[in-house]
Amino acid sequence: MVSSPAYDPPTGPPVGSSGAPPVRHTGTIIAACLAVCLAQIGLVLPAAINGVIQRSLQTSGAELTWISDAFLVPAAVLALTFGVVGDLYGRKKLLVGGALLAAVGYLVSALSDSPAQLITGQALSGIGAAALFPASLAMITAGTPTPAARARGLASWTTALSLGAFIAPLLSGAVVEHTSFHWAFAAAGVLALITAVAAWFLTAESSAPEGRSLDWPGQITIALALLTLLYGIIQGPTDGWGSVPVVGSFVVAALMLGAFVVAETRSASPMLRLELFRIRAFAASAAMAVIGMFGFLGGAYDLSIRLGVIQHQSPLRAAVPFLIIQGITPFIWPLLARLLHKVGPGPMLVTGFTALAAAQLWLRAVPVHETGVPALLGPLVLNGVGFGLVVAAVTAAAVNVVPPHLTGMASATTSLVRDLGQTLGPALVGAVALAMAADQLTGSLGAAPLTPAEHGTATAVLDAGGPLALHTADLGPLSAKIAPLTERALADGYNNGLLLTAAACVAAAAIAAVFLGVRPRSADLTGKTEGDQA
Repeated sequence: MVSSPAYDPPTGPPVGSSGAPPVRHTGTIIAACLAVCLAQIGLVLPAAINGVIQRSLQTSGAELTWISDAFLVPAAVLALTFGVVGDLYGRKKLLVGGALLAAVGYLVSALSDSPAQLITGQALSGIGAAALFPASLAMITAGTPTPAARARGLASWTTALSLGAFIAPLLSGAVVEHTSFHWAFAAAGVLALITAVAAWFLTAESSAPEGRSLDWPGQITIALALLTLLYGIIQGPTDGWGSVPVVGSFVVAALMLGAFVVAETRSASPMLRLELFRIRAFAASAAMAVIGMFGFLGGAYDLSIRLGVIQHQSPLRAAVPFLIIQGITPFIWPLLARLLHKVGPGPMLVTGFTALAAAQLWLRAVPVHETGVPALLGPLVLNGVGFGLVVAAVTAAAVNVVPPHLTGMASATTSLVRDLGQTLGPALVGAVALAMAADQLTGSLGAAPLTPAEHGTATAVLDAGGPLALHTADLGPLSAKIAPLTERALADGYNNGLLLTAAACVAAAAIAAVFLGVRPRSADLTGKTEGDQA
């Protein structure tokens, strides 16, 4: 439970700062917020245009999942590594470099003419985001030494993150409505260059090199563990869950995770101090971030497929629901800051995850043929409120229960587990939905009144590209015959995905209730708590 601080809050300048004047601190917070806004734009950008990308590049279901996860995977895999780099060499340099690398990735995506090139560009942008997420958060925590300032800084960071998720579908939807999807990535590249310039001129440098060094065994093993785990999940429906590559990837993931734990235990300067997980609030926050963010982004990915691929809505219309979800947090920013300072993260997390679970189940109950926003308004608003509460509170719960000199490590760990959860969202939801849809279509095509030639054509497309490819393929009169079958199979498959995401949000709410409590209390947001000591 969160109680009183177990160590004294800092009274002098934040660690790693050099007593910079207030105006410099303000510029640092502005630049850090721009950086996390850019990183979140890249994360959400494909959501409103998944349908357009699928039709333009004729992607398979696995390729469409990789287009989203190519950004998310490096953001999760490299978060701890960049946390160390920022602590050692300076977070300002990391912000500038991350923004420039993101710009290069967006250029590659903007010029792409194949799924492979688009996936490559997304991966480069994701590496940039892997630097931006932990560096921006660490700079804010380092520059806000008092509880009230910390609450305002974290609320600002959360609001900027949500603003990025608000801008992304508006940007991609509006641009693609009038031109190709490539220009959406080009526009994001321009924003990345602006962010790099702002970080260079506005930020004060901060670092925390004491006791930190590049932990190569830890970095290599955690990277291999996450990459192989996600490969197995994403390729399972396509290659078969019992295939040698998929089973082998899960085995390698388990071995590498064990090797990571051993490496961090033996390292003189680990990238992640495993004893942090002895702090109950920190361990609970990490678990909630993985499970809860899987639930949120899995549901958002499910919604994007429903709108763009199943319903064939235009990019701008498909963007509107995401604008509603992400447009709520900026409006409730003053409330988030007050709740963090006066109430504490526990009640916020329980309420937020419960709202997200209710939103997923409500969305599942809306018939797939409903294309208007009014039918979706209730679950969209619940999603937005839940997201704002959760992101602000889970970040505070993690970074404010560790000693000040470990906030960089805590920030990087928070970014890793949050991004891992978000990466698992499209991967697991896509795997579950597409596997179920493929099984259903195999049976329904066999029972459909099709000629042998038509059945052979439909089956060949299904085997080659999966249910999404069959739903969007132009097969002439055959497409009209099988459209009700593909629509129903995909709707049923992705509705089952929503059951999975809702269950994850319920589990996260239960963890918050048990380990952080449900009763409001005055929260000192600067220190580790008596009940949560290592």
